[in-house]
Amino acid sequence: MIALIPAYEPTEKLLLLIQDIKNKTDYTVLIIDDGSGKAYADIFSAAENAGCIVLTHPQNKGKGAALKTGFAYLKDYFPGESIVSADSDGQHSIEDIVRIADSVAINKSEMVVGVRAFDGKVPFKSKAGNAVSSLLFKAASGISLSDTQTGLRGYSFGMIDWLIGQKGDRFEYEFNLLLESRNAGVSIKQVPIRTIYENQNKGTHFRPFQDSVRVLLPIIKFTASSLTSAVLDFILLFVFQALTGKLFFGVLLARTVSSVYNYAVNRFVVFKARKVPASQSAPRYFALVVVMMFINYCLQKLLIDGIRINDVVAKVVTEIVLFILSYTVQNIIVFARRRTKDTE
Repeated sequence: MIALIPAYEPTEKLLLLIQDIKNKTDYTVLIIDDGSGKAYADIFSAAENAGCIVLTHPQNKGKGAALKTGFAYLKDYFPGESIVSADSDGQHSIEDIVRIADSVAINKSEMVVGVRAFDGKVPFKSKAGNAVSSLLFKAASGISLSDTQTGLRGYSFGMIDWLIGQKGDRFEYEFNLLLESRNAGVSIKQVPIRTIYENQNKGTHFRPFQDSVRVLLPIIKFTASSLTSAVLDFILLFVFQALTGKLFFGVLLARTVSSVYNYAVNRFVVFKARKVPASQSAPRYFALVVVMMFINYCLQKLLIDGIRINDVVAKVVTEIVLFILSYTVQNIIVFARRRTKDTE
């Protein structure tokens, strides 16, 4: 078993964690110094003296890049070994690290994630941020996961090529692994772990605004694609209506052009599904367009005539439901890559 720890400007907590791992397990410890600089050289030297392998980035590249450096090294030098990754800031107890490692040793086709309960004295930004990202992850993937930001995870060696090939160099990388897991045929096993925050988690390098944007970038891009498609549809409606003199043809032509535009943007920009054949994704996408139009009509009819909701409120509710539904279906069905070979 390999304990992989990415570290950027770590405190003495890293050495305490190493001591715990060395005292209580026989794991090989691999640490990635993600460009911490000379000021932290003593800590990494102490880690090496304690028997750890330390790889160094000359400059800070981000947590995702550090993890991928570790995975690439393990692929070459420790073939066949399972991996448990942990943070360097003291958030993960040795008992929980062992629990995740034991679980991945048994469940080799699953990505094992340690999920925190977020009870006790948890910083508000951490609790709120995880709640929002979990909700969005559920909408995007259809998978219910109570903790999307956990850094304590276990992977079998059979996943290593997939792990190395995923996009993202910073905190968004681990979120991308969760988003892409279903397409890769990798299931997620959740294992409860303790929630540990000391000093209001001031040792974290997570930047609430910048890194949240990176993590949520797929949904942000999908939102932009949807909005620009709506604007294009609105403008073209009046153009085609003026040219044909018929409202029906105006609506039909405008919706056709805006749908083709939206399909292209979602395929090449939002979901980056160039490798998914158009012969597979296009029929699914345009079938979804038809189904969504039907759902749009039925849902608004139900809200306005059945439940007696105000027209404006009904429209807002309908658009929110359709947005979540459309993103989820496009992500896991329309632009889904074929399953990879067995990860055992």
